[in-house]
Amino acid sequence: MSKGTVVLAYSGGLDTSCILVWLKEQGYDVITYLANIGQDEDFEAARKKAESLGAKKVFIEDLRSDFVEDFIWPSVQANAVYEDRYLLGTAIARPCIARRQVEIARKEGAQFVSHGATGKGNDQIRFELTCYALYPEVKIIAPWRIPEFYTRFRGRTDLMEYAQSHAPADLYLMTKNPEDSPNVPDVLEIEFKNGVPVRVMHVKEGKSKETPLDIFSYLNEIGGKHGVGRIDIVENRFIGMKSRGIYETPGGTLLLKAHLDIETFTMDKEVRRIKQGLGIKFSELVYNGFWYSLECDFVRHCIAKSQENVEGKVQLSVFKGQVYVLGRESPKSLYNEELVSMDVQGDYDPCDASGFIRINAVRLVLLETKTTCNTGEKSFTNLIKSWYSLFLHRLREHHRLQGSSGNKQ
Repeated sequence: MSKGTVVLAYSGGLDTSCILVWLKEQGYDVITYLANIGQDEDFEAARKKAESLGAKKVFIEDLRSDFVEDFIWPSVQANAVYEDRYLLGTAIARPCIARRQVEIARKEGAQFVSHGATGKGNDQIRFELTCYALYPEVKIIAPWRIPEFYTRFRGRTDLMEYAQSHAPADLYLMTKNPEDSPNVPDVLEIEFKNGVPVRVMHVKEGKSKETPLDIFSYLNEIGGKHGVGRIDIVENRFIGMKSRGIYETPGGTLLLKAHLDIETFTMDKEVRRIKQGLGIKFSELVYNGFWYSLECDFVRHCIAKSQENVEGKVQLSVFKGQVYVLGRESPKSLYNEELVSMDVQGDYDPCDASGFIRINAVRLVLLETKTTCNTGEKSFTNLIKSWYSLFLHRLREHHRLQGSSGNKQ
């Protein structure tokens, strides 16, 4: 008698194939689900493999457009980077994959879902928090946390030995070695509206892409061709340990560079300061698996609000592992060339900077005077009064001179 139906997030690889067979041995009916989020995969071969191993049904879901529009674009708006280096490619894919897994489980009346994430990593948390948020009554089978499973494979040693014997010589799959990349740069123009790309054009070739999926795929292609977006880091996992991660995010790296530039060009300084803090919080929430939490939803809405005027075009040169900003333009630019020019005074009076500097110096002078004063509280107070009187005198003199200048005109 069946213990129930389980929807397994299946990749066609060694781990999840072993899990599929093991779940059947335990008495479950297994539905396998493969998510296409843009990876280079032979999905039909994976389907046949799942069926040959006894899967009751096989779902192959094309989530590429959903992934770009619902998950990558909000991350672009946030300038999402975890611990200053990781662009969260894997982390934002997990809630996208798990969301459809839950939808299939509900549709098929499955009481269980399962995955191949290890018991030491972040992905188990990301998958399961999404499942519980969207399907609270679901039961989760995580084989790598079940002794009967992981002891059978000696804590994954057997599988790892097999994988190592079949591993590619180059760990990077999307990007060329920068040394082997073209000797001529590609120049791109990326157009943004509301903080998300709406068009990318190759300046020399005149080729352009305008749908979200086409834009992101093309940026991955150009970035990968030049070896952009490779990182080898040690990161802090949510579960409490440090781990080494090797990632490649070519398209995301181009978008981060361009978005940072157009955002600074069009966004108020104080708004951006607050938004930067929100971006860090967003990155931490996504990395830790809380995409579907109330706090992450709130942060995403705040970030989206900040992007209303982030509009314009940025030109990039992509060359041998590097990305260079060549220029930008925007109808909503806050940059005023005349205001900052040393050749044109405009509406700004440089004399006003004197008072601005003195006001900002008050606390610094107070601190230094208090630190160096050894003559008692009364003497310290007199020093402050004396300094402040001098400040007021200079301020009055400044205004008097300004008045005289105005009368002469």
